[in-house]
Amino acid sequence: MQVSLENTANLERRLTVSLPADRLEGAVGNRLREIARTANIKGFRKGKVPTKVIEQRFGPQVRSEAYGDLVRESLGEAIRQEKLQVAGNPEIKAEPEGEGGEIRYTATFEVVPEFGEIDPAKLEIERVSATIEESDIDTMIETLRQQRRSWEPVDSNVMYPELEQRLAGMKAGDEAEFEVTFPENWRNADLAGKAAKVAVKAIKVSAPKLPEVDEAFIKSFGIKGGKLETFRKEVRANLERELKGNLMQRLRTEVASKLVAAYADVELPPRLVEAEARNMAAAAQQQARQQGQANATFEAAQFKDAAHKRVAAGLLVGEIARQNKLTLDNKRLTETLQLIASTYEDPAQVVDLYRNDANLMSGLRNRVMEEQVIDWIAERAKATEKSISFTELMRPAA
Repeated sequence: MQVSLENTANLERRLTVSLPADRLEGAVGNRLREIARTANIKGFRKGKVPTKVIEQRFGPQVRSEAYGDLVRESLGEAIRQEKLQVAGNPEIKAEPEGEGGEIRYTATFEVVPEFGEIDPAKLEIERVSATIEESDIDTMIETLRQQRRSWEPVDSNVMYPELEQRLAGMKAGDEAEFEVTFPENWRNADLAGKAAKVAVKAIKVSAPKLPEVDEAFIKSFGIKGGKLETFRKEVRANLERELKGNLMQRLRTEVASKLVAAYADVELPPRLVEAEARNMAAAAQQQARQQGQANATFEAAQFKDAAHKRVAAGLLVGEIARQNKLTLDNKRLTETLQLIASTYEDPAQVVDLYRNDANLMSGLRNRVMEEQVIDWIAERAKATEKSISFTELMRPAA
């Protein structure tokens, strides 16, 4: 195998790879022989299909697959030989055959920038902690009661708090028109802080009825015995999972922001940032449409800054893992998978789903590895501890 390397831009490289023709032909021949031993073709006994028939039937597909495998394998060899750190997916282009039928292709890609030695001890971060109190369990149970509430028609004037002063005394069938000034934080931005005329007609007046926290209520959440103590333990376990996930997300955001700020002057691979911005725009558009905003459109340019930060954080975390030879903790991987599975009705089925899906497992490995590196950095950074309540932790950011 012959390899030549060109610097086509600050962070862009082009590898030209040449391979002997017999390397591809050997791979194709091996695959065709394997197919010949197992192929079931009408008119021929198994294992007795003529070579010419096998080549006619399977040759083009086998050659295409063998070529793809050969490119992936040889490109990996070339990248290791040249000691390159690739950022993003290479763009492969087949080149005309060389002398003697040589297989030739070029791979153009971006590389990870030079960050130098990254010392986590120089980072100053804020590390938040929180605990689950009995009052948090009470609040969660009350929320579950609200979610299971029913409505009963009433003759009194029980109304929504925002309008109850104006609607007081109205009965089913009554109509009214009045002016309302909406609060500054009103959910509809077009009405926030503004006065508007409101016309209403009372169709029916209903009052909420909350279920009692009794055996039937508890059993409806899958607690077979219907015991309050068991129910509270289950609620606590669910809140603990939320707590753990939220604390990790906060720590990830904190560490990433400080890392990115510390290396803000380092040039990033432009095509990688552009690709991330496009991905973010596509995700935002899909989410908007799922929420009923069919005409929502987003441009990659809107996400340029966010994409830049995300790419920087990802490259820095990866570089720290490489510099310090950090490897995936399989015990932590298993624990995380079990934690995910425990939130479903049939945990064993979820575990099997992950283990039988290469994409799901790859995503889980990446997530666990990232969390490992974040923890590793946080343990060595200058951390200021901050304790807050569970309610404050779970409150959405302004």
